[in-house]
Amino acid sequence: MMLPQIAFFFLSAVTLISAVMVITRRNAVHSIIWLIVTLFSVGGIFLTLHAEFLFAVQVILYVGGIMVLFLFVVMLVNLDVALKQAQFNRQWQVALVTALVLMAELGYGIYRGHQGFTLAQVTATPMSGGNTQAVGLALYQDYMLAVEIASVLLLVAMVGAVIMAKRKIE
Repeated sequence: MMLPQIAFFFLSAVTLISAVMVITRRNAVHSIIWLIVTLFSVGGIFLTLHAEFLFAVQVILYVGGIMVLFLFVVMLVNLDVALKQAQFNRQWQVALVTALVLMAELGYGIYRGHQGFTLAQVTATPMSGGNTQAVGLALYQDYMLAVEIASVLLLVAMVGAVIMAKRKIE
């Protein structure tokens, strides 16, 4: 019983430290590497919480696909030109207000404890196939129409991106 808690706290610490490293590194490639570490550790947290499906999606989709895409984009973009361009720092007032609101919410949550935010009680009934089967049944039985609409929208967006990229090349 103690080993899962140790793994959870270790992965949480790795997640927080690597997330701070993402936003403090000046080199974009180093930031992306730290983001990959962050996403892997979040996947590990999902695994310690017995959410195997979310772990697989996190590792395959985010770490495997999107981060490789980010890495290629950063490698292809000329960062020397981007560093010499004027930076957009005119929105510091909005950032300050947002940070203060988030700090107030965090303080309220810490002050009130678990009673500060009431969440609906969910009674989980374990299925024989595990949570991956439960997610599959929910997606393809209860939310079938929404899944199909989202897949058609993603297909249209992908075809549109290919057409727009092909026009710019020609």
